[in-house]
Amino acid sequence: MKIARLAAAMFGSTKSESVPEDKLLLSLLALAWVVEARDPYTGGHLWRVSRFASLLARRVGLSEEETWTVSIGGFLHDLGKIAVPDAVLRKTDRLTDEEYAIIQTHPEVGRALIADHPLGSMVMDAVYSHHERPDGKGYPQGLTKEAIPRASAIIGICDAFDAMTSNRPYRKGMPVEKALSIINVNLGVQFDDEFGQAFLQLGNSRDLHHIVGHSDEGIPLQHCRGCGPTIVIRRGAALDTPIFCPACGTGYEFKGFSVEPEPSGKVANARNLRMPPDTDLIAGVIRRTHDAV
Repeated sequence: MKIARLAAAMFGSTKSESVPEDKLLLSLLALAWVVEARDPYTGGHLWRVSRFASLLARRVGLSEEETWTVSIGGFLHDLGKIAVPDAVLRKTDRLTDEEYAIIQTHPEVGRALIADHPLGSMVMDAVYSHHERPDGKGYPQGLTKEAIPRASAIIGICDAFDAMTSNRPYRKGMPVEKALSIINVNLGVQFDDEFGQAFLQLGNSRDLHHIVGHSDEGIPLQHCRGCGPTIVIRRGAALDTPIFCPACGTGYEFKGFSVEPEPSGKVANARNLRMPPDTDLIAGVIRRTHDAV
């Protein structure tokens, strides 16, 4: 289904020719991907949050349009981090209070970025309110309970779960079961009770396990043996393709998605570390959401 027809259905428009097409959505998701690529420890985060959110939206019975919005919003939720300095975004130690305050500006920045975008209203809740909490201690507005948009509540759970189960410079990712137990303890406080309960059901059915630790369908994340950051391998990579750690530049040879890459003895140059948007992955996200609705 074309974005034009879907958006027309969502907004009641009969003039599909006036509605943005796939290329407009592709450009927006590509921008979000570039933001993620700046952080060597969050490879695949947007894809995983999008997949978790899509599963959860279906589990709780959201409409086709809301499921689409949640899935796309999950990929776009951190768009505002484009304004966070590298010194904060790429820091390998815990953030200070001042640095955390900088991170907390990203929902406002994301809101400003998409405010005038033709697709902005569809995903505004996901971008602006995914850090709100039922107890009112979230940001940027301090919303409580039912005041938090459903898309925001769903993406907030998925975002937190992925953060807990992913490696960071200062800690290893925790097991799925431990992350689920933390969500369970914080139902109605940090996480929406209804959506949190449904997410726990997804975890108990093992629906989440083929997404955790992956950067795309069936593609596990790899990690630099020297300094630890994630190494994302694209679906179209050929055997023996040279790949490099985005942080220290250590080179590896790709031997297949199920095989840990072997050090190549090479060190990346500036050209090796360029990371243009993975348009195949982004197109896959768009295609999957189209297929779903």
